[in-house]
Amino acid sequence: MENSAQLKAKSGTLYHNTGLAAIALAAILWSTGGLFIKWINLLPISILTFRAFYAALLFLIVFRKKVLVLTPKIFLVSCFYAVLVGTFVFATKLTTAANAIFLQYTAPLYLIILEPWLFKYKLSIQNLLTAICCMIGMGLFFLDEFSMGGLLGNLLALFSGIMLAAMMLAQRNNPPQHHEASIFWGNVWVVVLGFYLTSHSPLPAGNEWFMLAFLGFIQIGLGYILFTFGLKRVSALESSLVAMLEPILNPVWVMIGFGEMPGLFALIGAGIVISALIFRIIYTTYVKI
Repeated sequence: MENSAQLKAKSGTLYHNTGLAAIALAAILWSTGGLFIKWINLLPISILTFRAFYAALLFLIVFRKKVLVLTPKIFLVSCFYAVLVGTFVFATKLTTAANAIFLQYTAPLYLIILEPWLFKYKLSIQNLLTAICCMIGMGLFFLDEFSMGGLLGNLLALFSGIMLAAMMLAQRNNPPQHHEASIFWGNVWVVVLGFYLTSHSPLPAGNEWFMLAFLGFIQIGLGYILFTFGLKRVSALESSLVAMLEPILNPVWVMIGFGEMPGLFALIGAGIVISALIFRIIYTTYVKI
């Protein structure tokens, strides 16, 4: 028979592995966004509106009164979230899905630069080197894009990364029990503005309703719920590394389902950015300077 220590160890391993699986599944669900956004033949604002409606509805069903709270901190995070998802959807329509997701994942670069300034601590050597590598990688994305549409899409994707960093910083000062409310209200703002701007736009076709429901209920809604569940069970390092599945898989789904290939320079730039960020996460976790 197994003793209590063995049972406790097995229980802890199961608890940890369940968290890893939840975060991996969340990243996989998030990564499908680019493909469905490309598939849906609607204006970006229409996609945003309907996806946000379904996501807000799911949060209301799952978390109920918990998400109806609105404080100044929740409002700030929700505004950053609304701009974040808006610029990302527009970027995905205007440039390749690979460029959009990889440039959004430059958010840690802005955190590396801003956190020492905001929270009054010294910028470390490894963070400075990571920032330089990320800037070089970001520059390579623009060597493939000479059309105005592609350039605008890349710029919007970069701004989406800035908004992601801003949302993460704002969440640091937002109580954990209000995180779900922030996402709920962010989707509400998108719905309110979106319905106002798209009141005379064509409605989705039959199959587009299902794709929009998937984006809202599953890709954003369930993805966030799974990620929150997993974060309680694994370390920050593990969650950051597993979440990198999203920028890796996003362009793969688009390439398979839409036939869109990122450029060579964009692939090299993405490799530099992701490698630099992964190295920084591991280095700052295990090496003391």
